[in-house]
Amino acid sequence: MAELTSVDDLTDQPHAEVFAEHRPRTVRLSLDAGDEVPGHHHPDHDIVLYGMEGTIELRLDDETYEVTPGDAVQFSGEREISPRAVEDARALVVFAPAE
Repeated sequence: MAELTSVDDLTDQPHAEVFAEHRPRTVRLSLDAGDEVPGHHHPDHDIVLYGMEGTIELRLDDETYEVTPGDAVQFSGEREISPRAVEDARALVVFAPAE
């Protein structure tokens, strides 16, 4: 069975679960300009962050990536992750179990 969700209709902040079933876990990240998620890890997961709106400065360990709409970043959840909104921003984040 497929589950269809309108990402634009999700309202929880900063994280909104996209699907009821968390396999793989998918969230919509919504940050106001200047908001930042403190550094953290997602062990045993591979992550894809897809920029939908605005600009996110994504820190992964000691590297920084500027993510704009249409950009996709794939990385290991073992890395320390800290996204910060340069301007109001939204992204779709998928957490897939690492093999």
